Amino acid sequence: MTKPQKFARLGALALVAAAGFAFPALADDPTPKIDSGDTAWMLTSTALVLLMTVPGLALFYAGMVRKKNVLATMMQSFSITALVTVLWMVVGYSLAFGEGGAYYGDFSRFFLSGMGWDKPFTLGTGDAAVAFTIPESVFMMFQMTFAIITPALICGAFADRMKFSAMMWFIALWSIIIYSPVAHAVWHPNGVFFGLGALDFAGGTVVHINAGIAGLVAALVLGKRRGYGTENFSPYNLVLAVIGASLLWVGWFGFNAGSAGAAGGRAGMAMTVTQIATGAAALAWMFAEWATRGKPSVLGVISGAVAGLVAITPASGFVMPGGSLIIGIVAGIICFWASTSLKKALGYDDSLDVFGVHCVGGIVGALLTGVFAVGALSATDAAPAGSQGLLEGNPGQFLIQVYAVVSTLIFSGVGSFILLKIVDLIVGLRVTDEAERDGLDLSLHGESIQ
Repeated sequence: MTKPQKFARLGALALVAAAGFAFPALADDPTPKIDSGDTAWMLTSTALVLLMTVPGLALFYAGMVRKKNVLATMMQSFSITALVTVLWMVVGYSLAFGEGGAYYGDFSRFFLSGMGWDKPFTLGTGDAAVAFTIPESVFMMFQMTFAIITPALICGAFADRMKFSAMMWFIALWSIIIYSPVAHAVWHPNGVFFGLGALDFAGGTVVHINAGIAGLVAALVLGKRRGYGTENFSPYNLVLAVIGASLLWVGWFGFNAGSAGAAGGRAGMAMTVTQIATGAAALAWMFAEWATRGKPSVLGVISGAVAGLVAITPASGFVMPGGSLIIGIVAGIICFWASTSLKKALGYDDSLDVFGVHCVGGIVGALLTGVFAVGALSATDAAPAGSQGLLEGNPGQFLIQVYAVVSTLIFSGVGSFILLKIVDLIVGLRVTDEAERDGLDLSLHGESIQ
């Protein structure tokens, strides 16, 4: 059975990015069977991606805030994990991967109704349908971990100043109204971006651009932290941040290599390019900081590594090692500039550089996917040439990537602004000056680090 396999909606483009998976062919075997090796790898990948949020992201963010806000910051990641788990089970998965139309799914999997667990399943219908060699329950769980970490990333932008109740309301609404439709549009065979041929192997648009622009909007709507620019906002414990970044790096292999959907050659290449891009970006950020500020910082090198992980995410199933090296270097330099010079010039208070690392890094990765995509990696029986990038003579792919990026920025940015205003009317967004001064650990949760 050939892997990956996908049928293109547009004859000139092989669409191989649906849910970031490399799918086996329907035509070769009308009754595909569960592959135990593929299932084992996907179970492992699911655990790795969950590790990225708890404890990975929780530690990464907690180490970068002040001591009085450490517990509140970790609470955000942990509570979002629980909240999105339930929402995904009830309606999120159905809206993202139900058949639906071009922009959102349906309610065919409401409360996971009809979800199979002991046989392969098919996503989509007709020529665009794709068959899996893993149970739908495993696919649902893998996608759940993506749905969890995406809104958790947003919290870094408004760290230190949003009410816990407001955060829960906003994340719940955002997960259903923003995340699920974007995931459907990009990763479901019926989705509008899928149909156009947009390449997003593991979440450059769906996860990072989506969360990054929402984070910037949240930071602007909430306003700057009390004392921003005049008080000391040094990280409480960079050891925690390094541990968190390290867990993100390890977990990202589930994120990217797991998105191959099978324990095969494409997963191996995705893992390879992920490691190369991450190392290149960490070094690029470190040397850029060294050259401009005189010293390479610990915070800088771990931020660079995350920038590389972000940038290679959409490209990881489509590029070769040489392309990944360039993507990493470019991401490290541009994200360093965005998180320092651009942030200072525009004057916004994105607490933990969610926009500078995730949105900007996601844009870099999504656009360079359109440049370095290699047709041989995405070739299928139906489309032997695969999805070629600009360097292989297909400038149209780059333009498609631009369209998907801009559309995601507009939809998520405007939608997030509206949701924030609604939540502000319901419970209010920001804590009081007194609560912010005392710290969110005590004022919101009645606890503190001794």
